[in-house]
This record gives sequence, structure tokens and C-alpha cells, in this order.
Amino acid sequence: MGQPFIGSEALAAGTLSRHELRRFHTAVLPNVYQEKRVELTLLHRTQAAWLWSHRQAVVSGLSASALHGAKWIDDDATVELIWRNARAPHGIKTRADLILDGEFRHLAGVIATTPERTAFDLGRRGPLRQAVARLDALANATHFKIDDVARLASRHRHTRGLRQLEAALYLVDAGAQSPKETWLRLLLSDAGFPRPTTQIPVLGEDGYPRYFLDMGWQDIMLAVEYDGDQHRTDRLQYVKDVERLEYIQRAGWTHVRVLAEHRGYDVVRRVRGAWDALKRR
Repeated sequence: MGQPFIGSEALAAGTLSRHELRRFHTAVLPNVYQEKRVELTLLHRTQAAWLWSHRQAVVSGLSASALHGAKWIDDDATVELIWRNARAPHGIKTRADLILDGEFRHLAGVIATTPERTAFDLGRRGPLRQAVARLDALANATHFKIDDVARLASRHRHTRGLRQLEAALYLVDAGAQSPKETWLRLLLSDAGFPRPTTQIPVLGEDGYPRYFLDMGWQDIMLAVEYDGDQHRTDRLQYVKDVERLEYIQRAGWTHVRVLAEHRGYDVVRRVRGAWDALKRR
């Protein structure tokens, strides 16, 4: 209910009359309709695009990543399809890419690339940092294996972007909870710090994890965390954050808090200061 459908099929089956089709539905793509009362999401747009392809395309890229549960993808993102059609409507990107058996599956009413093939496509396109952030989100949702993506890539030796894919896979971390956390982790690595560990558990008195730190270095007990807007606008969350920080510091952790207003060089300077102070102990 509420899913896109092919108008001509509904008319032929007698499910709707032409009057009902025009009055209660809107054409979102040629011959593909959606109920007017339904607010279009990326899932709806993806299903509509697949129907527009006469059910022949394979959903790929960010669209496939969203189907696999990845977060931080806008509802107005371009729907990507692997299908030979150079005249796609607005909002759809078609690619005449080679796709092999085992690289796609049925998912959410469409055919989409597997997590491994989706990672293969995301990692080799766009700026490297953007590719890593998108891979982080997909890895967080699916926990795809780097080696599996590398094996898939070995079957596409003449595809563009393989060198970037290799670099992006080296940097991917499923522990990233947001694109900003990916940005922060890469910033610290680029500044010369050892690669930080993500989602570090801080144990409670019962010996079980009570909190998880965004990233840091356990050997010197230095944590670095990014605080989003919800920490500022949600009073209840703010109170919880204060209690959490107090506990973390009592447990012996040095904590560097990063906000949206902090510039990259400032973050590096603060982390460097904390790092040097801990190393001198």
C-alpha cells in the first residue's frame, strides 16, 4: 500500500479506472504513479525508478546503500541504476556498467546490488573522503568484508577508479556513526596520529560496557568525540552527556570534545596538546 506502480498495468488489470488514476494519484515518472497523499521518500523514488526501467535495471550506488540500511542519505539523492539508457528522467542516473552474476539480489521490491558490489561502486567514485564516509555508513549497516570487495574488484580489472577504491577500503571503519565522525578520524590520521580505534567500550561497575567512545587510543586513554546539534538542542540529551563525560573522566580518560564550529587545525592542535601531555606522564 502506498508503493509506486505502473499506471498502464493497473488500468489493464481493472484495479483502477482512468478517473481514479488521475484523481488520487500522481505520475512521478513516465507511466509510474504514486498516491497523492504519500510523501515521496528515497525508497519510493527508487522503487519508481526501477519500475520505469521496465524492471530491468539494477539499483546501485547510494540508492542501493540506503536499501541496505545505510544512514545519512538524503531523500532527494539521485537514484542510480545500472541499465543501458542514456535518456533518464530528472533524478535518475543510469550507468552502462558491467555487472556479473552474484553481484545483485532482490531487495525491498526491486533488484539491487549486493553490499559488496555497492561498496565497489561507492568506493571508486567521487572525492576520496566522500567515498570513505559512504563506505563507513554502508559498513556500519551491513558489516561487509573488505576482502570480499577486493575479490569482487579483481573480476573488474579494467574498471575506472580501482586505485581510489583500494585507498578507500584501507581507510573504511564500520565504527563511524556519522559522516562527521569519518571526517574527524581522517583528519587525525592525516595529521600523523596513529589510526584511532572506534567505538571503544568504557566498562561500568558490573564489568559490562556502559558507554562507547567515538574514537581514541586506549594505550594512553585519550578519547576524541564529535558532538552533533542534538547534544545542544535536546536538554535531556545534554544532561545525559554531562553525566557520561563525568563518568568517562573518572574512569581515567582524557576527553577532547569536537564541535561543528571547530576548525580542522584547531582540532589537531587540541588533540596534539592532550597527546603530548599524556605521553610525558
